[in-house]
Parts: sequence; structure tokens; C-alpha cells
Amino acid sequence: MIPMIAVEVPLVGDARRKNWAKIIENVDETKSSGWAFDGEFIAAGGIQDVPVGSVIMVYGEKGSRANPQIEARIFVANGDGTLTPEQTASGRAWARTLRDRVSELLQEIADAPAQGVDWEPAIMSYSDAAIIEEMRRRKL
Repeated sequence: MIPMIAVEVPLVGDARRKNWAKIIENVDETKSSGWAFDGEFIAAGGIQDVPVGSVIMVYGEKGSRANPQIEARIFVANGDGTLTPEQTASGRAWARTLRDRVSELLQEIADAPAQGVDWEPAIMSYSDAAIIEEMRRRKL
């Protein structure tokens, strides 16, 4: 189970214009718009609980409705409750500009070894069958 951490999700752009934040879980590399990014929406401009190591996209607009100035930012949530900025894009090509970096970040997370598992030497003496049986007994 991935631990959750409270982070301050920034508000990008003007609060009176379109803005959103999303925990990115997958990227559709066949798309070059905002629809390329799959994940769960979260509120921007406040504290949110997110999984440690998650990739967060924050989108916002400022300016007029007729001529919005778009900005999108990518962050990674750290275990200490901070966000590491990874990339920023602006203008109408924001999604395609960010797509490859988001894909790289998600791949890095998928390739990373599991954190927080510290095997005791004693457990190494048990057979696989004994460990599986114990997991079944505990309903894990």
C-alpha cells in the first residue's frame, strides 16, 4: 500500500478562470491534448492527500475569456509533504509539451524498487510455501 501525504497543491492562473489539478496515472501517447492525461482530479489551491511519489498536473488560465493565457505545471509529491517542480508549459501546445516528461516520470515510478520494505534476515529462512500460507491466514 502506498502511503498518503498531505501536500499544498498550488493554484495556477486566476481563480476566476478555468483551473484544475490531477494525479496522473497514465498517458495516452497517441493524443496531444489534455485528454492524453488519465487520472483522478483533485482540488487546486489547497491541501490534498495524495500518494507519495505521485505525478501531479496543475492547469490554470488567466487573462480574458476570448484570449486566455494557459499555464500547466508538473510536480512530484515527496514523502515530506513537498512538491518537486518538474516542468512548466504555457500556450496552446501545453499538453504536447508536457506529455513526454510525464511519461518519463511515470516510467521512473514504475521502475523504482519498492520503498519501505526492510526484510529481516529471519524471514529469509522460511520457505515460499510457508510465507504464502501465512499471508492466506492473514487474508493479505
